[in-house]
Amino acid sequence: MALSESQIPPDAQHYLVCGTEDCEKNCQFYCNDCHQPMCEQCRDEHQKNKKTQNHEVVPYKLRKRQLPVEKCKIHPTKEIDLLCGECQIPICSKCTGTKEHRGHWFTNLETVFAEKVSIYNKEIANIRSYFEPTSQDLKKEIAGDVTKIKKTMEDIRKSMKAEAESVKKLVDTVTSDKIEQVDKIEQSLLQTLNSQNQQIDDYINYLNDLIKTCYGYLSPSNIEQLTFALKSENLVIRPIPETSKPVPPVFIAGQYSKEDVAKLLGRITVPNTKPENRKIKPMETSSTQLKPTGKQRKQDREKSDVKQTLSLSSSVTKVREYTVPGVYNVYHISLGKSGRLWVSDWSGNLVQTDLQGNQLQRIRTSGRSEGYHTVTQDGDLIYTDKRNKVIYRITPDNTITEFIKTGDWIPLSIHSSHINGDILVGMIKDREGKVTRYNKTGTEIQNIQRDNKGQKLYSYPHYITENINGDVCVSDIDKRAVVVVDKSGQHRFSYTGQGSGFTPYGICTDVLGHILVCDKVSNTVHLLDQDGQFLSLLLTPRQGVEYPYSVCVDDENNLWVGEWDTNTVTVYKYLQ
Repeated sequence: MALSESQIPPDAQHYLVCGTEDCEKNCQFYCNDCHQPMCEQCRDEHQKNKKTQNHEVVPYKLRKRQLPVEKCKIHPTKEIDLLCGECQIPICSKCTGTKEHRGHWFTNLETVFAEKVSIYNKEIANIRSYFEPTSQDLKKEIAGDVTKIKKTMEDIRKSMKAEAESVKKLVDTVTSDKIEQVDKIEQSLLQTLNSQNQQIDDYINYLNDLIKTCYGYLSPSNIEQLTFALKSENLVIRPIPETSKPVPPVFIAGQYSKEDVAKLLGRITVPNTKPENRKIKPMETSSTQLKPTGKQRKQDREKSDVKQTLSLSSSVTKVREYTVPGVYNVYHISLGKSGRLWVSDWSGNLVQTDLQGNQLQRIRTSGRSEGYHTVTQDGDLIYTDKRNKVIYRITPDNTITEFIKTGDWIPLSIHSSHINGDILVGMIKDREGKVTRYNKTGTEIQNIQRDNKGQKLYSYPHYITENINGDVCVSDIDKRAVVVVDKSGQHRFSYTGQGSGFTPYGICTDVLGHILVCDKVSNTVHLLDQDGQFLSLLLTPRQGVEYPYSVCVDDENNLWVGEWDTNTVTVYKYLQ
């Protein structure tokens, strides 16, 4: 089945004939007005013709693509040939006068499409000249790695079998030695028993001789024998020779297990190093990229661009400082929209201020030293009430409503996901903790309580956050650990500090996947990577930080730090 002209790739090697009737020459040109392919001769005739001499004839590769002919649904006599620049929809010329499009700007639909075609052609060329060949190179590299892995694993198998044979030979040698030892012990014991047996034989012979002598005395054949018998004293019989029972050896079976044998045969280890990213050669030339539409895609792309250019700074710089009225200390910070922040203290005061330090709202709660409030994607504040076992919502118009009831569980910490808007809540009941996930509407969708061995994950999850990969990161003061599980609830790792006495408080993550957690004992902020590896003490008393208890990172990648003994919030720059 032959391809239509629209199906033929722009760089395919095909023979396209002239579209003029009865002409079968090779097509080299294209009339954008007639939408007809032409050979050189037909082009010349076309441009000489008075009716078509003003037509736009271009090389075939630069042609305008013909649009589908479709009538307007509102004005059936008109064809769709314009694009409304405001609404971004195709319309007919008569639609421009309707109230839906009044005051809008319009563009020739064919011109816009031609621009898009040019962009698509560039992208197709980029795909074929760079992305596809690079991907094929990666496939070859992966295939080479597959071969290497198979050879490596086969070598390991051979080594294991060789080592097993060596162990078998060693076992045979040791067994032979032990059997020889048994043979010698047996020979010695039998020799002793044979000697005892000979002693008894000699004694029996002695008894037989003694019996014969006695019988001679009983029937003397002459006077001499009788005289001897009368004169002889009572017979004294020698005692039976002493003999002893042999003590046979005892075989004690070897005390070994499958693990002991496994240790003898070596072990397989996978190096604890991150796989090296495959090197991809950069594009030699830049091109116009196809841009996805939608606000969320734009935000994701901007975050990705920021992530690619950001890195840890060599030093931490203080940017600014705020004094929060209405609180005694800063145990938790939630950043809202329009430069507003919520701060809570030990006494249950929850205060909203602007960046000038003006108090906008203040409410009393049952919260203490927990991260018990968070700002949602919609800009609402939600907070936990330990006393009533309820989660409340505060809308931007300051209306407080009951959002979620947590039943028998006491809600402590809460976090609104920046990924999908889910609500993560750390709770306790009967000296055991858990993390419950709710969707935006407050429906319970997940409970995280124990690991795959049945061990409890949490004791007192008093601060909670989520990393960029969906990991749930909990600061557990009773466990003295940062407990991290993946989004499915499987335990990934626990971080217990760099020395004894680690006591985690406020916790947050950043755009690079770092985990930042306050340590109450050392008055520092620890910086971990996404896999729980300690990177540094980001903030210490040397930098003027005293008793950091709460942390969060804003949209500009600044670190906000609240302290235990003051109502001051300090902002730092630590990424560059």
